Amino acid sequence: MEKQVKLLLGLWLGGLVTFAQPAWAKEKTATIHSLNELEHPATTIKNWLSQVPQSPILVTVVKANATSKGLDLVLQTSKGQQLQLVNHSAGKNFSVDIPNAQLRLPSGEAFTYRIDKPIAGVMEITVTNFDANTIRVTVIGDAIQPTVELFDSPNEGLIFSVASTVPQTQQQQTQTQQPQTRRSESQIQPSQSSTLDNDAIELVVTGDADTYREPDATSATKTDTPLRDIPGSIQTVNRQVIEDQGAFREEDALRNVSGVVNANAFGDRLGAFYARGFTLRRFQDSFYNDSNAARANPDTANIERIEVLKGPASILYGTAEPGGIINTVSKKPLFSPYSAVDVTIGSYSFYRPTVDISGPLNSSKTIAYRLNVAYENAGSFRDFVNSERIFTAPALSVKFGPNTTLTLGGSYLHDTRPLDLGLVAIGNRPANLPFNRALFDPQRPGLEFDEKQGYIYLDHKFNQNLSLRTAVRVSTAFERRDSIIAAGNVLSDNRTLPLRLSANNQYYETYTLQNDLIGKFKTGSIAHTVLLGIELAKQTALDNDYQDARGASIDIFNPVYGVSFPSIQDSAPYTQDIRTFGIYLQDQIALLDNLKLLVGGRFDTYTEKDKDFSVAVNSTTNGNANQFTPRVGIVYQPIQPISLYASYSKSFVPQSGVSASRTPFQPEKGQQYEVGVKGEFLQGRLSSTLALYDITRSNVLTDDPNNPGFSITVGEQHSQGLEIDVVGKILPEWNIITSYAYTNATITKDNTYAVGNHLDNVPFNTFSLWTTYRIQHGPLSGLGFGTGAFFVGNREGDLDNSFKLPGYTRVDAAIYYNRGHLKAALNFKNLLDLKYFDASSGRTSIAPGAPFTILGTLSWQF
Repeated sequence: MEKQVKLLLGLWLGGLVTFAQPAWAKEKTATIHSLNELEHPATTIKNWLSQVPQSPILVTVVKANATSKGLDLVLQTSKGQQLQLVNHSAGKNFSVDIPNAQLRLPSGEAFTYRIDKPIAGVMEITVTNFDANTIRVTVIGDAIQPTVELFDSPNEGLIFSVASTVPQTQQQQTQTQQPQTRRSESQIQPSQSSTLDNDAIELVVTGDADTYREPDATSATKTDTPLRDIPGSIQTVNRQVIEDQGAFREEDALRNVSGVVNANAFGDRLGAFYARGFTLRRFQDSFYNDSNAARANPDTANIERIEVLKGPASILYGTAEPGGIINTVSKKPLFSPYSAVDVTIGSYSFYRPTVDISGPLNSSKTIAYRLNVAYENAGSFRDFVNSERIFTAPALSVKFGPNTTLTLGGSYLHDTRPLDLGLVAIGNRPANLPFNRALFDPQRPGLEFDEKQGYIYLDHKFNQNLSLRTAVRVSTAFERRDSIIAAGNVLSDNRTLPLRLSANNQYYETYTLQNDLIGKFKTGSIAHTVLLGIELAKQTALDNDYQDARGASIDIFNPVYGVSFPSIQDSAPYTQDIRTFGIYLQDQIALLDNLKLLVGGRFDTYTEKDKDFSVAVNSTTNGNANQFTPRVGIVYQPIQPISLYASYSKSFVPQSGVSASRTPFQPEKGQQYEVGVKGEFLQGRLSSTLALYDITRSNVLTDDPNNPGFSITVGEQHSQGLEIDVVGKILPEWNIITSYAYTNATITKDNTYAVGNHLDNVPFNTFSLWTTYRIQHGPLSGLGFGTGAFFVGNREGDLDNSFKLPGYTRVDAAIYYNRGHLKAALNFKNLLDLKYFDASSGRTSIAPGAPFTILGTLSWQF
């Protein structure tokens, strides 16, 4: 640990030394007062301090005015003469960065300005926030680089005078090696003689570049609807939170959402999470992404944000538990150049480089690509645990016109690691063992995952009121398991743990087609947004090469590894084939400007065929379900920043198997009532959600008292609680995301477990707080700090309530330093080195939390 700390501190100090060089520049990125004159580098501390940027200068308006020579691009600000420029011009592109400046509307929201083909010889002009402290102005020429002159106007700000390219001047301009762009101190006003075609101008409100708040989410309605207009609780963890917390695993990011807890300790495989007492079904870009599509923990390298929709969601997603869904939204190709390279080194031999590159592939910017690549090699605080993964995710977008976009993409993940089930329970608590103790036998390799996904999205707008989105995804997942793990509970001597060999190969394929037609129209004064969708899916599974052996054991207090088994048994293959079809209709009705109604329903058909080829069984089991699931909700906004809502929704999950009478089981059903309040404060920078809910889960499988060995669907579970989420900016430099949840989830009917038992892994109380503060002006500009606490109360370790996991409060912290395109971060996780248990999958699978960990990251974005 001491060597790793020294290495990380050396990396950190090295980054600071690098960033502190004010004259650090390359030939093509020198800071200049005028575009043809380089600024002299600082040679003293006094000079360096004088060059440190102050608080960002705000540009509140961008406009283009036609002139006799072309156009004037106006960046409206009262401090234009204080701005410096960084020249990036090359080839056909005129490009400058304006450090220490940001595009902000008077309301405080960030925006992007774009205009296509405004004058002869110019293909496009864009003005964007390149990062949290820089504006980038780009003028793309048709055949040659445009001629641009720069003026200061005390009344307007910065004026870029762009000359039209006519055939007579093209030859002369081509011979010019560098554009002779000038900056004049004269008070020149933009010409008002004529205007440009407003249809060519695109103004996009993008929000703050570094805020934790997301005003919209697609998961709740599959339409572009502000969160404040949706009658439900939808929480988002965006890329900024993921990066600030150094969250390379989904479970680290999801700690920020009220009531979401980790519920899987089975070998660091595909994570399972609970909300409101029940499982959160996993989706990626609205495609089902649970066990048949993915087996390993997903990589966060290509995740733009994670959306959590609480409560039943079958209306849009078909089979889903009443707890809700997790929908990860992938990064998409960008039509402006972007590149980022990150390197992270951390405790326990953690190494992780990543690359994220994107941009246009042609001058007309109709084709763009994106490529995310990650490699990870890590040890662990757990004995004999080492892991390695390779991940890549390419994507390509093609615009066939202003109304049609085709996006192709995919991902590949290869992951290897041992099957480590963690620790075990003795009596009514986890055994008193060292947290590094391995209770598996390392003589076997463990787990190997190989996953591939490919998708196609076609988005087409017929007109402003009618659009179609078609999506297709194909996935394959392979899991090889070769492990020696626990075969049962610790014996009566409270030290002997039976072991078994678990080895098999599992293959999975999924094929999914989705079609969403969105129409907008009015009936009198009432506005409608209607969604009509269909979904077809096929899932197949093959489990073969199965080996099982028993008869070995290990002393948990004095383990001796290298066990042997008296015999190994082979098992026959097992196959599964699932076909689903769903059709859904949803109407978002604006009865008044402040009164909105959401109604919808979905009908699903589900068929399943399971075949066991073993000699002893050699049987086929068929299952089917037909289910209608409705949703209705209403939002009332008494004043603009406040939304009051109420909703009712249902969910269903088909169940495999048959009863003693050979009748397929009825699907599990969920029913929820929810009310809540949403608020937006500080001019929209901060948002909050308060939700109260009541959920009943019925048709739960439980023992059939009249037919031992069979089950019946008479079980019932109930959950009710309260959730609070607050996210956004308190000040421009101060971000916060915090949550609290109270959950009371119990068994209300059952033949297997006692009525009144609490559901496993569900604490009564959870709380999270994460906040960052970045200094934006003065000699310490670029320095930032982050800290947070994550509290999880006592939890039952299993449905039998035979043991408890004690509550804990984990404290994290971070230090950041940004300068130009380079960034450095130190993340300190479990700062107080607390011993805690993260989750349980039963008495033989209890996951201990990681001790104090440091991660150091250097990033280069350009």
